[in-house]
Amino acid sequence: MSIAALKQQVVRPDLVEMHDVTAQDPVLLLHLKSTRNTVPVPRHWCFKRKYLAGKRGFVKPAFELPDFIRRTGIMEMREALQEKEEQKTLKAKTRERVRPKMGKIDIDYQKLHDAFFRWQTKPKMSIHGELYYEGKEFETKLKEKKPGDLSDDLKTALGMPTGQGSEKIPPPWLIAMQRYGPPPSYPNLKIRGLNAPIPESCSFGYHPGGWGKPPVDEQGRPLYGDVFGTDVEYSYANNEDEVVDKALWGELESESEEEEEEEEEEEEEDEGDEAPDKEGLMTPSEGLATPSGVTSIPAGVETPDMIELRKKTIEEAMEQGAETPALYTVLPEKRTAVGGAMLGSAHVYDLSSSAVCTFCTNAFRCSY
Repeated sequence: MSIAALKQQVVRPDLVEMHDVTAQDPVLLLHLKSTRNTVPVPRHWCFKRKYLAGKRGFVKPAFELPDFIRRTGIMEMREALQEKEEQKTLKAKTRERVRPKMGKIDIDYQKLHDAFFRWQTKPKMSIHGELYYEGKEFETKLKEKKPGDLSDDLKTALGMPTGQGSEKIPPPWLIAMQRYGPPPSYPNLKIRGLNAPIPESCSFGYHPGGWGKPPVDEQGRPLYGDVFGTDVEYSYANNEDEVVDKALWGELESESEEEEEEEEEEEEEDEGDEAPDKEGLMTPSEGLATPSGVTSIPAGVETPDMIELRKKTIEEAMEQGAETPALYTVLPEKRTAVGGAMLGSAHVYDLSSSAVCTFCTNAFRCSY
């Protein structure tokens, strides 16, 4: 199978490579490569030279501290300490090696706390399926670039002026776009002089600083967009100067406004209490009577006028002035012979019938 035939059969022809046609099932291979979240095979699998052989002799740059640590001033402190160490004599260095001194760098711990807990930024990490390959660190990061925005370095390379007023100079590819149309990869991109109006105090023409010829048809109508700025809907200037409400929607109200609102609510409630609704139904004072005369409460379940929760026996004993029953009884103790018992004792308590339980008025050997 040729590469052209394979590109016609797959959904993503841009993923087809020259060695894909040598696979046992090229269509299945391209289906796996075009599946979402698929991790590609490292590109150096087919290279004849060894991995990272081109970086031999490359000097690795020194590690740089992050900005939130650099702002604490720790680098200046270490440099001053190193200069001081270099000025010491050999005898002082030997003494310092034998008896080292700790705590030479005196840094504010509040700065360290703020650096790591307030100003710390998340380092850039690789995403799922992103593999390292030789020379990756030297490639341009296109995610940080926006189509249509020219940097100062690009303007300098193209011979365009930089600084204030540089946006009034058209890019050199504008004439070709007016002739052949906008770039197909960015169909919705607004380009001044092509499908958007040119800046103020600028004019069309081929003179120095001119914006070429506007792309129009035979009737003078724009081909790709509102290049003259007459249509409000597609006007580039209106889209750029659109007023955006930047008020904080979650802003807390002041205490004075809250107090005023509470006072107004209280006044409204007072007015509502003073002027009751006369059209409402009045409840009779004697209550609602059942028209049939039959109650829904069975006999003997009526609610009594007064509920007695105290025990009558205690109340009657208190009224008669009887003595308070004792909480315990002291058992008499007597001595006996140990005898032949294995766990015998010389002291025994008298558990005769005279010993009475004070709680249940039964013999002491009760279940209480």
